[in-house]
Amino acid sequence: MKVVPLRAEDRAQWEVLARGYKAFYATPTTDAEYATAWLRLIAQDGVRGLGAFVDDRLVGIAHYLFHSSVWARSNCYLQDLFTLPSARGRGVARALIEAIAGQARIEGAARYYWLTQSHNATARVLYDKVAGHAGFIRYDYPLPSPA
Repeated sequence: MKVVPLRAEDRAQWEVLARGYKAFYATPTTDAEYATAWLRLIAQDGVRGLGAFVDDRLVGIAHYLFHSSVWARSNCYLQDLFTLPSARGRGVARALIEAIAGQARIEGAARYYWLTQSHNATARVLYDKVAGHAGFIRYDYPLPSPA
């Protein structure tokens, strides 16, 4: 397996995984939103993307970003992580998490974190091995859709 930044030629394979991710979390997403997300990832326009490849087949993706906070100049947020169902249990998600941890160290991030839903038991087994659950509960305040 190799984990590398997403490249322009990965677009079609990426979209299969991105659609799988959005379907898992029941997040309706338009074709235009996928197109915009892809362009932002490739341009590294505030977000970055990694792909995990086995035999030149994209089997996992991770999207992440760096942001500042009041208490630290740089924090790393793993926004999206998804692997093909056929690739699960083979270390793909762990490899993506560790690759981003490496980038967080290089960038001097004070914190590296992510969120998942409480029902995502399969992922939480891995997350409990590689990270600590801080006990936070997330709230989402409704905002109007951007124009």
